Amino acid sequence: MAEASARRRGRGGGGAARRAERTAVSIETAKYIERKIPNFEILNEEALEIIEHNAETVLEEIGVNFLDNPAAIERWKAAGADVNRERVRIPRGLARELIKTAPRQFTQHARNPERNVVIGGNTMVCAPVYGPPFVRDMDGGRRYATMEDFEKFVKLGYMSKWLHHSGGTVCEPTDVAVNKRHLDMLRAHMVLSDKPFMGSVTEPSRAQDSVDMCGLLFGKDFVRDNTVMTSLININSPMTFDDVMMGAMEVYAENNQACIVSPFIVGGAMAPVSVAGTLTQVLAEVLAGIAYNQLCRPGAPVIMGTFVTSIDMNSGAPTFGTPEAAHITYGAGQLARRLGLPYRSAGSFTGSKLPDAQAAYETANSLNMGLLSGVNFMLHSCGWLEGGLVSSFEKFVMDADQLGILHHLAQGVSVDENGQAMDAIREVGPGGHYLGCAHTQANFKSAFWRTDVLDYKPFETWAEEGERDTMTLAHAKMKQMLANYQKPALDPAIEEAIDAYVDEKKASMPDAFA
Repeated sequence: MAEASARRRGRGGGGAARRAERTAVSIETAKYIERKIPNFEILNEEALEIIEHNAETVLEEIGVNFLDNPAAIERWKAAGADVNRERVRIPRGLARELIKTAPRQFTQHARNPERNVVIGGNTMVCAPVYGPPFVRDMDGGRRYATMEDFEKFVKLGYMSKWLHHSGGTVCEPTDVAVNKRHLDMLRAHMVLSDKPFMGSVTEPSRAQDSVDMCGLLFGKDFVRDNTVMTSLININSPMTFDDVMMGAMEVYAENNQACIVSPFIVGGAMAPVSVAGTLTQVLAEVLAGIAYNQLCRPGAPVIMGTFVTSIDMNSGAPTFGTPEAAHITYGAGQLARRLGLPYRSAGSFTGSKLPDAQAAYETANSLNMGLLSGVNFMLHSCGWLEGGLVSSFEKFVMDADQLGILHHLAQGVSVDENGQAMDAIREVGPGGHYLGCAHTQANFKSAFWRTDVLDYKPFETWAEEGERDTMTLAHAKMKQMLANYQKPALDPAIEEAIDAYVDEKKASMPDAFA
């Protein structure tokens, strides 16, 4: 490495060479975050014990519904639950006993092994926005998403240094039939990126397609023995599990693929307005869902999820970046750690319609909350707009840039010899400056986090360049990233097999848009 640097200096030198190095195409991906800072714990031991006791009471006395799923009912009966039609009441302690087989952490493999991620323990993996039917950018405004939009987001995710994961439904491509779009989305993740990705959950057969396509990409034996997908299984809060999501989870669990079992809660609408009440319901729901996951296959990788926001009591609209959501996210992190489970929550949440000041405030609150609450898998970490209805190209770039701050915060404070900087203090002494000292020269490239989007130029330069605001800068960065995109290498035979699978599957059924 030092030899290569010397050659670069010898050939070029000066500002032109440095500018060329800065503007060169780069598809570097930072390693997933490993925290060297403590988690923030908001609940004391008494509060945690009360919530845990109440959650067990909910499961035992009130129960949860497993709808239209006779196989689930039979599994619960065999496990010792009290079943009355579709209502399942779980004896105190049974769910906790069942989830003991779930791993504390696991590796999700990418087709490029350098992009593998570890989920659990002190790690945090960042994945992009998931699910919006609309997209927005400065060129086309707000519109229904297309497959072309989806592919652009996958390319941006691949090119984003601080984003570890390609995600899943980064937007919902409405120009492709509902029963076929999962095939095109999976193909995009597999071919246009070499980062880890998520599978389809909109119908059990689509989950099986995801497993089968991964068999083509990784090899069937590898998929059988390793986790190559992490997929989102939402609970219909309050306390209802539907056959579609549970059916998809059954497929993934039985194939040793990871599931995020996650309540979808808007406080005041799908859960109580109080923090403790919501945490009680969250814990009851994830205990039931993860226990069922382990009934399907003991030892299958699973993540405790929590998607929680509050509601505006005047309009009924969801709100984001609020202190109540932070309280719940911090508390749920403590509950997840006590269960010994990886934790999913937080993201680039905002209710704003544009990537404006409201979006920045709410997103910053939500991202920092995710880091400090001990989140291991942060879905929606970039691109979220308008309460999750919109995937924004500009905000995707802005948020992905800000994820670099989380990486640097997570490193904590070094107090080794270099971190103490006593040599610099001695060299400079009273009345001097540190710009030219040896310590600064040795550390200036890595000492401070540097944005790839925000503007730090003097006023005169900023004015000469058109007085561009942050959204305009992000739009230009997005265009640059897409222009510089280079498809990662993939064995042509594998790509042909994936294409053939998708084409054959799509040809085997008529289009359905419902």
